[in-house]
Amino acid sequence: MHLQLDKLVESIELAFGDELPFVTGPLTEEQKSVLVQVFGDEGYQSYLQDQVSRQIIRDYLTNAVVLGFISDRDVADLQGKLATTELRSAMSLQMLMSAVEQAAELMSQGVPEPLEALEPTPKSPPHMQLITN
Repeated sequence: MHLQLDKLVESIELAFGDELPFVTGPLTEEQKSVLVQVFGDEGYQSYLQDQVSRQIIRDYLTNAVVLGFISDRDVADLQGKLATTELRSAMSLQMLMSAVEQAAELMSQGVPEPLEALEPTPKSPPHMQLITN
């Protein structure tokens, strides 16, 4: 089974409808230039991705504690273990793929290894081959 990620993402985006406006009023050309300079910068993109990872981890752990699947002590044990963007990225991916009911198991496994970038095959469409058990 092949999954066309670009088509999947497009379908999800269509389900969202229109995006909210970024600003409520008109922008001058100078303001637009500053926004392009800031938001187009690679540093901002890295910052934004890290903020997403942090939010995923926060929400997942909060839900797991509130629902009683892990303790606040389990969360305290993570202190300093998610200190890099690579570790936060790997952990947030694990959390996205795990139900909150699996939090204790996830915590017992420790912090996952940092992710490795994959090299796509030239001229191939983005897809994944799912392996089912």
